[in-house]
Amino acid sequence: MERFERPSAAERLFSKLFGVLIGLGLGLPHNFLLEVRGRKTGRLYATPVDVLVLDGRRYLVAGRGYTAWVRNALASGTVALRKGRRRDEFQVRVLADEEKPVILKAYLDRFKLTVQRYFPVPAGSPADAFRPLVDRYPAFELVPPGSRARVPGNEDAAGA
Repeated sequence: MERFERPSAAERLFSKLFGVLIGLGLGLPHNFLLEVRGRKTGRLYATPVDVLVLDGRRYLVAGRGYTAWVRNALASGTVALRKGRRRDEFQVRVLADEEKPVILKAYLDRFKLTVQRYFPVPAGSPADAFRPLVDRYPAFELVPPGSRARVPGNEDAAGA
């Protein structure tokens, strides 16, 4: 069964309030509203996320596991990041399990104050410590529409 940690009522309220602030253009540079179309309703849903930038590439990690936004992103293949009036659309590329340890480590190290509670290993752990956990954390690379996703070991294809 896919792991999902349901947020408490207080966490849901905080998320809504924080989402309003991000929608107004406030928040840190890595804070965005993730917009994704519902796979059943077709309705546009928004949730605050931390976007990891690593080696010039953008990544999303779902610390709570297989949340609704993850299932919707998997179904649609596209998401948007919004902050204030700016809105950018992306294709999502699901990261392979062998890619995840480095991304999970970077995500936890960068956002440890807000996401450490979702990880059984402490921030600063080596990437190998995340290897047994890769199936618990969905992770995506955000790829601009129309561009070809870079797949590790196949960088030549991305520039073609």
